[in-house]
Amino acid sequence: MIKLKAEQIWSEYEAGQQYKNSIGDKGIHDQARINERFFVGDQWHGVNAGNEKPLTRRNIIKRIGEYKMATIGSAPIAVNYSAEGVPDTSDIEDNKTAVREQLMGGEVPKGSASDAEVSVVMNALTNYFKITAERLKYDDKKDQLLRNAYISGTGILYTYWDSDIRTGLYADEGRTAPIKGDINCEVLDIENVVFGDPNNEEVESQPYIIIARRMDVEAVKREAEKYGQPVEDIVPDGQNGFYRNAGDRGEDEPADSKRVTVITKLYKKYDDNGTATIWGKTVTENAVVRPEWNLLIHRYPIAKYIWERRRSCAYGDSEITYQIPNQIALNQAHSISVWAMQNTGMPKTVINGDLIPDGISNDPAEVVKIYGSAEDMMSAIRYVAPPNYGAAFINFTDAFAQNVLMDNGANDAALGNFIPDNATAIVQAREAAIAPMQMYQNRFYSANEDVARIWADFWITMYGKRSIKVNDGGNIRYMVFDAQRYRDLVITARIDVGASTLWSEAVSISNLGNLLMSQQISFIEYLERLPKGLIPDVGGLLNSRKEQAAAQQQAMVQQQDMMQQATAQPEVTPDQIGDEEVLEYIKQTNPEVYEKLMSLPPEDQQRAMTMMRNGAGSAPVQNENMVGDL
Repeated sequence: MIKLKAEQIWSEYEAGQQYKNSIGDKGIHDQARINERFFVGDQWHGVNAGNEKPLTRRNIIKRIGEYKMATIGSAPIAVNYSAEGVPDTSDIEDNKTAVREQLMGGEVPKGSASDAEVSVVMNALTNYFKITAERLKYDDKKDQLLRNAYISGTGILYTYWDSDIRTGLYADEGRTAPIKGDINCEVLDIENVVFGDPNNEEVESQPYIIIARRMDVEAVKREAEKYGQPVEDIVPDGQNGFYRNAGDRGEDEPADSKRVTVITKLYKKYDDNGTATIWGKTVTENAVVRPEWNLLIHRYPIAKYIWERRRSCAYGDSEITYQIPNQIALNQAHSISVWAMQNTGMPKTVINGDLIPDGISNDPAEVVKIYGSAEDMMSAIRYVAPPNYGAAFINFTDAFAQNVLMDNGANDAALGNFIPDNATAIVQAREAAIAPMQMYQNRFYSANEDVARIWADFWITMYGKRSIKVNDGGNIRYMVFDAQRYRDLVITARIDVGASTLWSEAVSISNLGNLLMSQQISFIEYLERLPKGLIPDVGGLLNSRKEQAAAQQQAMVQQQDMMQQATAQPEVTPDQIGDEEVLEYIKQTNPEVYEKLMSLPPEDQQRAMTMMRNGAGSAPVQNENMVGDL
């Protein structure tokens, strides 16, 4: 087994930081700080222009960035899991229903996992990804990932196993053995991530990846004691030269801060079959916090999204770096324009101090006393005429800003600053405007696929046997998940992207409404498919409608049973049918025959009724022809 010393890992970390400091004119750390300043609007940082000139800004960098990030990340994504080598065909569909109910009932099928079972589990993991994403606030993580990539060039999402997470599950029926531990994730600043091969863009091809953090000394000591490590060498190290918090606000730490730089090295080990497993070790500069341990997963728990790719480089590049000169020129031109207009509307006032020793104020109603001749009065106060300001320069800032926006793809069609003729024009104009963003979107979706694969890797290696939560048609159910049965599977993830625009949402609502009006779908199906957030408490409304539908169904069944009971007549024999019943039946069904029957002599009348009685079945009279020729 390879023994990794703290000093060795620390030297690898320092070498990686030195390389990042050499990238570009200022290095990744300083350039990212500058980029963030310009993005948020702090674009006159360090400039001392006094109070003479207004330092205005027109933040086109943020306008471009927000448009691009919204275009890339606004579309909702769905993850679909599948297992390589395992078919999912219609001939196993019947078996899937039985297996699914078996797993939902908490029973693990006997023997090895069948194709039907694997298919059911992959569908459950697809649903479980949504459940986990909600728990981890994955949408917020995606937004932060995009922002980091736009500002510094590279966004990193790190997934790890948190053994302190409470799951609410228990390993026994008596609920005395709680199951703890689940995945967690955080967005890392690229300033504090080092790739072992900085010239290799692929994450899985890296010899190692180092993650650095600034942590409280006492927390680090507790972590070391947890793994039986000595703590006497874990001491505050001040602001370490190679560790730098991201952003201007992290430049300085409090004077009494007791923090230490902690780095975790992740690397791969291969068995005799060539199968890789991720291992890790956590150290400070002088101490081991957590000795070497096996993460059990087979992929680096790192998903990387880069904004601009640079060949032969593991780190991305930010377009802000190259927009800063344009932003500075625009701010300068805009400030000069404002300064010129101020001097034109409020020119400088010059007074003769000998004639007006007390000066004057800006009060327009002030009376100024001047002692002297008429010539002295004319020269006591005057205004300095500003230089001529060309009309063409007034329009320069707007034209320059529009050109920069257009060159970066943020034109009027993309930003919605146009009046379309119809809905088709909206879609066509927007699709044409965002077409150049497709490569950025593809890289973002690829990063999300990496996250989905990493999560599945943790599930099948760390979950053991536990129940996982699934959303079954609006109802929350739990399905037993025995991870050991699926560890040999090669699980892949596919990202499905939905529509994100307001008009796509409006079209969806309109189509659902048309289906509801034409009775092609029920109201419950309509509610289940409405865009999220459109109706407050749609879950409560769904449950209420489902309860009403269930009650109506039960009432209909009861009514049908009552009708069947009411219409069911007992079998009778001819002797059980009286003369009065026969006569009443004939009177109700055929009054004409009844009149003829009543006009017959008593003997003939009795003979006709006997014939009718002998032809009776399950009703008083069944055959009217028994009256003969009446």
